[in-house]
Order: sequence, then structure tokens, then C-alpha cells
Amino acid sequence: MGDVGRVPVGIIGASGYGGVQLVRLLADHPAAEVVYLGGDSSAGKPFSSLYPHLTNCTDLTVEPIDLDKIAAKCEVVFLSLPNGLACKMAPTLLEKGCKVLDLSADYRFENQETYKAWYGGERSDSSVAATAVYGLPELYRDRIKDAQLVGCAGCYVTASLLALAPLLKQGLIVPETAIIDAKSGTSGGGRKAEVNLLLAEAEGSLGAYGVGRHRHTPEIEQICSDLAGHDIKVQFTPHLIPMVRGILATVYATLRDPGLVREDLITIFSAFYRNCPWVKVLPAGVYPQTKWACGTNLCYIGVEVDPRTDRVIVLSAIDNLIKGQAGQGIQCMNLMMGWEETLGLPQLAFYP
Repeated sequence: MGDVGRVPVGIIGASGYGGVQLVRLLADHPAAEVVYLGGDSSAGKPFSSLYPHLTNCTDLTVEPIDLDKIAAKCEVVFLSLPNGLACKMAPTLLEKGCKVLDLSADYRFENQETYKAWYGGERSDSSVAATAVYGLPELYRDRIKDAQLVGCAGCYVTASLLALAPLLKQGLIVPETAIIDAKSGTSGGGRKAEVNLLLAEAEGSLGAYGVGRHRHTPEIEQICSDLAGHDIKVQFTPHLIPMVRGILATVYATLRDPGLVREDLITIFSAFYRNCPWVKVLPAGVYPQTKWACGTNLCYIGVEVDPRTDRVIVLSAIDNLIKGQAGQGIQCMNLMMGWEETLGLPQLAFYP
């Protein structure tokens, strides 16, 4: 079961970008040890042959996915898989006593009809899905602590919700006026061969995609509605930007009280996130850059008010592969295991 005193962890879907981030981060985690790496396409290959820079970090071989074997070896299992696969594995793992953290969209939705409308496919795990807790610790920390199954928040969603949450929870904005303009590095598309992610296609170019129909939209709306206390819709437009990692979300909304000034909102944001070690609210006039968060589990937030339009402008920067994916999963795991929320997670970027 690994080192005495360290919790044995398995990663299914280890060969993708999410998987390799988990391996890298868990290598430095003092209370957890990766004992199983699973995947179908890479089964039988040493993990270090897929990622040679990790040769001295792990000697594990990627194994075929065998849920009985995984459950026998692991106390915690991360599912880093394409949408529609985790829901076929999580019920068995949970039945066998594992704590499960899903990095896909399979367990993010309270309403399974919403999931099917945006992601397709039939589900036979409705009773299991009903037990899932949404994995954004800054909003649902207490629920995550008691969870056996967590559907970790998406990358765009994390940046967007952390920018919007104080405004919606405190009733400071007209919810339906919220507009999210977000930009992501190419690693958000995963480790697969797609034309739009090729260097020759992406370099020197900036463009929107999924306009008016991106699959993160209903996820954002679900949590925004929960925060606001009634159903709302938001306008979300993602863009692909020619860099490897990072997300910058710029959120606009109309203030209910046009008398609020920037300093008021910075005070409100700072109070809202006072117990959130991974959210850094910036001083007046300072706006976040993705490089500051790169390689960390941090979210940097800058706040501005435009008195001409009575709008608040919130800027949120994260590393899409860490706070937006693997780091978020480990943060949730820490809470589930009763550990410090910051355990084993990087807090400072390499700069520049």
C-alpha cells in the first residue's frame, strides 16, 4: 500500500495533462503517495517513457484499468478522463470504499438532464450522481469535507465563479447583466492532436470559440443561480490565446448601487475570501496576469468600478492545469482527508 502513514492514491487517465500534473504535484505531497497509474491507450508503458522529465520522480508503469485492483490498492482515486467515462467507473469504486475525485464534467451537475443536454450520452448512475459534491472549495468547503465523491469544478468555471461569487452572494449586481470574457492557453484543450491547437494554427492568433454554446455555460449558471438564490443566465465567451497555460477571465456586471466605489468592493472581496488561502485579492489599481499564477494553485483577483457605466469589472487569473484542474482536485482531497487545505500545493510561481 506504499509508505507507512501515506495515503495510497490512484490516477485513472494518467497520461493526459491532468494526469501528469497530478503525478508531479503528488510527488511533493507529504501525506499521499501515488501507487497506481491507469490508462488504456498507454497501458504497459513506463510512465517515464511518456514523460521522460519524470524519470526520477516515478518508476510506475501505466496499467490497464482494473477497478477491483485499483480499489484494493488505493484509498483515493482521481479520474482524469474525457467526459462520459468517469460515470461508468465511479459507482464501483465508491461501492468498494474509495474516495473519488472526478476532473471531468460527469459529476458537476445537480440535474442530470442538463448534463445530457450539453454532453450527451445515457447515464445509469443517477443515485450515485445525487451524492456528488461540487468541487470548488472556496464555495463548498464544508460539503467537500464530508464527501465521498467530488466533481471538481472546470477551469473556465473556476476563474469565472471566483470573480462572481462575492457579487452574487451579497446581491451587489443585477445578475442577468453578468458577462464573462475569458481567455485560455492551449493546454486547456488537452493532450490530443487537433488542428486548432497546432503551433502553426494557434501562434500569433487570438480567436473566440463555442460562442453562445460553450459547455461550461450551464455549469457556471448552476452555481451562479445557487449563489443568487434564483435561476439566472450569464453570457460566457471563451477565447484561445497563443500561450501554453493560464486563464484570464474578465467579468462585467451592472451594480445595484451605483454609489459603490472600487475600495468598497475590494473590502467586500477581501472579507469574502478571508479564509481562502488560494485566493489573493489585489490592491486597488493592480490587475492580475496569468504568469503570476502559472504553476501554482492560486487565483489572483483584481477589482475595478467604472462610474460612467455603473459597472463593476473583475479580473481573475489562474493556471488552468493547477487551480483549474489537478491542483483543485488535490485541494479537495486535502479537505476530504481532514488535512490542511494547502498541503502539497505550490504557492509561488517561477517568474518571469
